[in-house]
Amino acid sequence: MSNLIQNRYDFILFFDVKDGNPNGDPDAGNMPRIDPETGHGLVTDVCLKRKVRNFVQLAKGCSETFDIFVKEKAILNNLIADAHKDESVKGKEKGEKTEAARQVMCRKYYDVRTFGAVMSTGENAGQVRGPVQLTFSRSVDQVVPLEHSITRMAVATEAEAEKQQGDNRTMGRKFTVPYALYRCHGFISAPLAAQTGFGQEDLELFWQALINMFEHDRSAARGQMSARKLVVFKHDSSMGNAPAHTLFDLVTAEAEEAPARSFDQYNVFVPTQENMPAGVTVIEKL
Repeated sequence: MSNLIQNRYDFILFFDVKDGNPNGDPDAGNMPRIDPETGHGLVTDVCLKRKVRNFVQLAKGCSETFDIFVKEKAILNNLIADAHKDESVKGKEKGEKTEAARQVMCRKYYDVRTFGAVMSTGENAGQVRGPVQLTFSRSVDQVVPLEHSITRMAVATEAEAEKQQGDNRTMGRKFTVPYALYRCHGFISAPLAAQTGFGQEDLELFWQALINMFEHDRSAARGQMSARKLVVFKHDSSMGNAPAHTLFDLVTAEAEEAPARSFDQYNVFVPTQENMPAGVTVIEKL
């Protein structure tokens, strides 16, 4: 395991979507998520964490210390039970066994030591509060989801074919956002990283995942999604040198004209180091 991080980090990720659905809402027929009061688009933290997990799984191939706990078709209680079979857990008293299993899970699974996890659903491995947390992403401007009718030149069953007298068409719907630039805020706690073992190598992998996660998550439904800018605020201390919200307020994004249809139409302002609070360094990673 690499050396633990010694600094607090706050960051802003800008990403966009063109002619796609960045995060469908199952409670609204899979339409793009929006704030009904303001009309701004939303993307959940869970959606982005899924993409980070998928990138790490592709990049590291579930190798030792970089496996993924919450992955497709995983049976979580079985994975927790496997942790209890580790040699470092066997023979310990009940209370010590839970803590030892928690340490095994943090050591083995990248997403556990990064985002945390509840692992008390089967054989108890406790709970982990992850050092990396994300907010919902919100579009800079309002979005207007579009609904498109689509046609498939085939049917699923013979009964459908007979009903259509051989026409064999299946009608469906597809929802897209013409264009939107989204802004996500994130936080990385050094004290919590010390509890989970989140280290410098993990941190660098996380930055890589944020920058490249959309490159390996293509689908017709999501259209064209791209990470556009990653602004990182590095604090000199582990507890931080300025409130996160004051740092976030220093970064602005405005469209030159509305409605915007590309990132080139936005002016994103990032403060220079001279305008930063004492003890905070601004770094543009993208």
